[in-house]
Amino acid sequence: MISATRKWIFLKASSLLMVPFKIWFLVNFVTLYDKDYLEIVEFFANQFNSIIFCGFIVITFFYSALSISEIFEDYITNEKTRKFANLMVYLSSLIIPTITIITVYKL
Repeated sequence: MISATRKWIFLKASSLLMVPFKIWFLVNFVTLYDKDYLEIVEFFANQFNSIIFCGFIVITFFYSALSISEIFEDYITNEKTRKFANLMVYLSSLIIPTITIITVYKL
């Protein structure tokens, strides 16, 4: 399979996967908006909520990294600069969700 085709399929699949996660996040964000710190910690202490939130973060960063990579391929003409920018995006899309997951599970 061609790399561009695989990327396109991953973009479409991850965007479809994000829909139920976004709905869950928005519904829960509205309910958590006026809560104090202890109630938010209690919300994330629930294993179901923390798993769903971590899945949301991972899928969102995966989708974002693929989308930004496509933008770099279209607008950055220097090969070295494009590779470096893609590397930084992919690293940040691995590091930030990992830190978030560790933080959520330490609550």
